[in-house]
Amino acid sequence: MSTVVVFGATGFAGGHITDELVRRGHKVVAVARDTSKLPQRDVVEARSGSVDDPAFVTEVAQGADVIVSAISTKAGGGGVEFTDAVTSLLAAAEASGARLGIVGGAASLLTAPGGPRVLDAGFPDEIRPIAEEQARGQAVLENSNTDVDWFYVSPSALFGRDFAGERTGTFRVGDDVLLTGPDGTSTISGADYAIAFVDEIERPAHHQKRFTVGY
Repeated sequence: MSTVVVFGATGFAGGHITDELVRRGHKVVAVARDTSKLPQRDVVEARSGSVDDPAFVTEVAQGADVIVSAISTKAGGGGVEFTDAVTSLLAAAEASGARLGIVGGAASLLTAPGGPRVLDAGFPDEIRPIAEEQARGQAVLENSNTDVDWFYVSPSALFGRDFAGERTGTFRVGDDVLLTGPDGTSTISGADYAIAFVDEIERPAHHQKRFTVGY
């Protein structure tokens, strides 16, 4: 059993990851600005706080085996620029010796091997600021000179509360190319994304790398 600190535990991805961790018997420290939204569970310790408080981040990460960031971007309504959050979490992971897992975005994936990024191929203007902020956070990880064993998980294109889907346990794992199904749709449910994320926590296969998951 691992101790996992989940920042953004009341969000869509964070909630599913927390549920999956609990399902598998891990101890979870669930961090959110408003912890009243968290269900009461014996293996979950609720902590009220924010990733924009470096002292809090360092303190809550002590003793963690894995730190998970499932926070919203500032453009998406979060309280801190994603790059600043990633920097703070990297420092906390380095201080505690924990692994760091980041819930990322799909827009930095390639449309095809050697092709353009999803972000550069007719991406919707209304959500571009969110996607660009996530991509900047990913770049901070990839360009960091750190010994922290981080991983960054990009979902498929259709992911979130509007595409919640079901838990199937059947999906594919890819690298830097957007995964699409036979009908051309790129999607993953919240529960199946969480399965892939917790699989990586339990059986590390991607070290200082991004990967993606989809049907």
